[in-house]
Amino acid sequence: MKKLFWSLLVGVILVSTSCEKSENPRLNIIPQPERMFVSDRTFKLNQNSRIIFEDPNPALRLIAEELAQFISSGSSFQPEIMPYSLVKSIENDIYLSVSLNDSLLGDDGYQMKTNNGQFISIQANTARGVFYGVQSLYQLFPDDFYDNEIRPEVWKLPAVTIKDRSRFAYRGMHLDVCRHIFPVEFIKQYIDLLAMYKYNHLHWHLTDDQGWRIEIKAFPGLTEVGAWRNETLTGHGGASSKVYDEKPYGGFYTQDEIREIVDYAALRYITIIPEIEMPGHASAALAAYPDLGCTGGPYKVETSWGVFEDIFCTKEETFSFLQQVLDEVMELFPSKYIHIGGDEAPKTRWKTCKTCQQKIKTENLADEHELQSWFVHRIEKYLNQHGRKIIGWDEILEGGLAPDATVMSWRGTAGGIEAARQGHDVIMTPVSHCYFDYYQGDPAAEPLAFGGYTPVSKVYTYEPVPEELNEKQAKHILGAQANLWSEYLKKPENVTYMALPRMAALSEVLWSPSKSRDWENFYDKLPSHFQRYEALGLNYSKAVNQIAVKEISDPNGEIMLDLKTEVPSGQIYFTTDGSEPDTSSNLFEQPIEKAAIELLKMQLYRKGQKIGETQQRAFKRSANE
Repeated sequence: MKKLFWSLLVGVILVSTSCEKSENPRLNIIPQPERMFVSDRTFKLNQNSRIIFEDPNPALRLIAEELAQFISSGSSFQPEIMPYSLVKSIENDIYLSVSLNDSLLGDDGYQMKTNNGQFISIQANTARGVFYGVQSLYQLFPDDFYDNEIRPEVWKLPAVTIKDRSRFAYRGMHLDVCRHIFPVEFIKQYIDLLAMYKYNHLHWHLTDDQGWRIEIKAFPGLTEVGAWRNETLTGHGGASSKVYDEKPYGGFYTQDEIREIVDYAALRYITIIPEIEMPGHASAALAAYPDLGCTGGPYKVETSWGVFEDIFCTKEETFSFLQQVLDEVMELFPSKYIHIGGDEAPKTRWKTCKTCQQKIKTENLADEHELQSWFVHRIEKYLNQHGRKIIGWDEILEGGLAPDATVMSWRGTAGGIEAARQGHDVIMTPVSHCYFDYYQGDPAAEPLAFGGYTPVSKVYTYEPVPEELNEKQAKHILGAQANLWSEYLKKPENVTYMALPRMAALSEVLWSPSKSRDWENFYDKLPSHFQRYEALGLNYSKAVNQIAVKEISDPNGEIMLDLKTEVPSGQIYFTTDGSEPDTSSNLFEQPIEKAAIELLKMQLYRKGQKIGETQQRAFKRSANE
C-alpha cells in the first residue's frame, strides 16, 4: 500500500452542478457537510487537468502545490499548477479562489461545485476555508486511490455541490507527552489527522509530575533533571501492588523542534495551545528546582500516576520563575491562549507553609482555595499584559474565577455551565464523552486503558451545549475537545488506536449541524476511512464492530450474559456448542444464563451481511456444576 501524502490537504470547493439529484446523500465525507447535492455526472481528473489558483495569493499557491502532490501520490500523473492570470479558460481543472465574499460562511466555510462535471471550483472567503474544502475533496476520491497497485490515467469523482461551514469555532484535540513522549514526526502525523477532520486546535500538554518536555533556556535544569524519571509504572496507578519497569525514561522537545511543529501546524490552520501546569502537577519542576516548593524537598520526577501533594509554593521566587518560563513559551507559541492547568492541586503543603499562610493574611483571602484563585489571577494578569489569555481546567472556578479566563470543563458539565452563567467562555471536554484514553470496546478484548467506557457511538451522541443554558449563555460555549492522556500510550501506534475512529466521530459533532447527525450514516462511512487508515499504516480500533459481553444479575440472583453492539440494526447470532455461528444459529434477543455456557461464540450481522470476525468468550465452570 502506498504511503499517502499527508501535508496541507487544503480547502476545496466543487463548483455548481446544473444537474442536482439528491440532497445529503451518503458520500464518505467526515465531518458531514452542512449542505451537499450529488448529480448523476462525474468529474474526470486526468493528465490534462490543472490546479488553478487565484493570484496573487501565496497561501493558495501552497495549497495548490500540496493538492497536486497528493493527486500524484495515487495517479500516473501530476497536475500542473497555474495562476489564474495565465489561464485563458478553465476546462477539466480544479480552481481555488478566495473571492467568494459570503458572510454566512465566515472564515471556515467553503463552497465546492462541479460545473456539469466539467471542472471543480473551490471558493471561500479565506485560504483557511479553501483548505477545509480540500479536505472534503480529498475524501471524494475512491478507495482505490490508496491501492498502490492501481495508478490509472483517469480518476472519476462524484459531481457534487457543497456549501459548508463549521458549527463551533473551537474544535480541539489534546495530546499528553509527559507520561510518554512521542517523536517529532509523529506529532506532525497527529496534526495531519486533525487537519483531515477539520480540527483547528491542538492542546499540547507539556509539563506534569512525570516529566517536563519543553526546553526553557533560562532554566536548563527543567530538561536536564525534570525531563527524566528513574522508572515507570507498568500497570494501573490505583493498584494495591505496583510494578515498575526499572528503566530510566525521558526526553524533551528543543525550542527548534517546537518551532518546527508550530509552523507545521500553522500551515494546516491548526493553532497549538501549550499547557504549562501550575500550581499542581509540578513534581518534575520541583525536582529540578526544589526551592520552588513549600518544603524545599527533596523531590523527584514521579514514576507512577496520580495526584501528588507537593505543588508550587506561593513565594515570590515561584512567580519570577513562572514568568520567565512563560516568556519563553509565549515566544514559541503565537496562540492567544496559554493553558495553565490549575487542576488537582492539593492544598496540604499550603496549609502548613508559613509563606502561604502569610500570603492568605496579606491578601485578605479566606482560605487555600482563594489562595489558588489569587495565584491564577496573578498569572492571568501577567499573560494579559502580554496580549494573551489563559485557559484552565474547571478547578480554577474554586475560590473565584480569574476575570478573562476560559474554562475547560472536564469533571462533567457543571463547571462549564457555571462558567458560562458567569459570562466566561467555555470549552467542553467532559470525561463522559471526551476522554479518549478510556476503553472504547469490551475491556477483555482491548489494550490496557485508564478505565471507563467511551465507545464511538457515545462520542457521536455528545452535545456540547448544555440544555441548562439560555441562548445568551450558550454563546459562551466555544466548542469542545477530546483528551488523550498517555499513561498507557507508550508508542505512537497506541495513540492512533485510541484516537481513531473516535476523532472522526467528534469532528462531526463539532463541525456539522446537529440536525444532520445520523449514526447509521456515519457508521456507513467508516469502512472507507478504515481503508485509508490502513493505507497509511495507522493502527486504529475496530471496536465499533465488536460485541460487548456484560455480566448482569436477574431478579433471582442468577448471573446472565448481556450482549451489545454499536452497529446500527446489528443482529448477534451465537452458539454454545462450539460450532461457528451464522444466521441459522440462535439470535440474541434477551440475556442468556451464564451457568450453562463454557464457550460462547458470537457473530455480528447487519442487513444480512457478516460484520467482522467471529468472537468468542470462554467461561470456567464451578466445581459443583
